[in-house]
Amino acid sequence: MSTAEPPKRGGLRAFFSRLATSRSELEAQELREGADEAGATPIASCGGRRRFCVAGTLRTVTLRPRGGAPALEAELYDGSDVIDLVWLGRRKIAGIEPGRPVKAEGLVSMQDGRKVMFNPRYELRPGS
Repeated sequence: MSTAEPPKRGGLRAFFSRLATSRSELEAQELREGADEAGATPIASCGGRRRFCVAGTLRTVTLRPRGGAPALEAELYDGSDVIDLVWLGRRKIAGIEPGRPVKAEGLVSMQDGRKVMFNPRYELRPGS
């Protein structure tokens, strides 16, 4: 009797599937995997005025006054959805820049139909 190994999953089929997948889909998949490794909740699953830990890459960082006071806003994308991170009273934070991988924790709320986390605790992560 021969004890042949079962065919490996992935192999050639996974290779061709990856070739057929768009670059944005591949990037989203890599971000979701990175967030998973960081122990973060997918942003798409966050809501309901609860505390969450999220991780992803900052897409944009802007200074936008709120009520006459400065506010630094950053859009975090994890491959599933986006969330706005807002630091009230801040004009700049070292390391908070577009393209930077970040892990953030705080209370998620909705504002104008978007998920927002005010004054989150954050960790700058290694990466691009």
